[in-house]
Amino acid sequence: MDRFSTGLAVEELGPRIRRERLARQLSLEQLAVRSGVSRSMLSDIERGGKLPSVVVLDSTATALGVTISQLLGEPTANAVTVLRRETQHGATNPAGWQWRTLSPRLAGDGPDFLRGTAPPATSGPEFAAHATGSREWVAVEHGSLSVVVDGEEYRLEEGDAICYAADRSHRFANIGDRTCTYYLVLDIKPWPSDTSHEGVNPAD
Repeated sequence: MDRFSTGLAVEELGPRIRRERLARQLSLEQLAVRSGVSRSMLSDIERGGKLPSVVVLDSTATALGVTISQLLGEPTANAVTVLRRETQHGATNPAGWQWRTLSPRLAGDGPDFLRGTAPPATSGPEFAAHATGSREWVAVEHGSLSVVVDGEEYRLEEGDAICYAADRSHRFANIGDRTCTYYLVLDIKPWPSDTSHEGVNPAD
């Protein structure tokens, strides 16, 4: 049985997303509108027919008001949690951008802490706006990184950091000629409850 590094079985991700959706009384169509992910893609993911990319997983988690760590991890009440390198969840997109989650899933709300690497002269994913009050922090360890927030570009070099409101579209690019290593903290707020979701058919 294939598992994520958090211990969650791969085939359990789809049902977990479905449970989170139904707990919020959202139909597939409503989740598709919130996340920007097509209804057919969400349906395939929930049934286990497709494994979402990190961008799709981020968009889906944000629309559900949870973090990627919460979707992939298990709750823990330990006062101290050590994440060994081999237990950290990782993902790679087609352009070669890689991420490792450095934060465990904790009981209650909490930010996601990730380490990212980006190949030279490549564009990273574009993220849709998160809920109001969401914030992100980026710090560059090696190389150069372009961060575009709501259409405005900010260029970061080694040692630079940026914080921005994440309730607007944002994207990254490696603007240098060598691999960029950076750290990303995401404090994603849940979307406000919507009373129009009452009466959703659980079979959807």
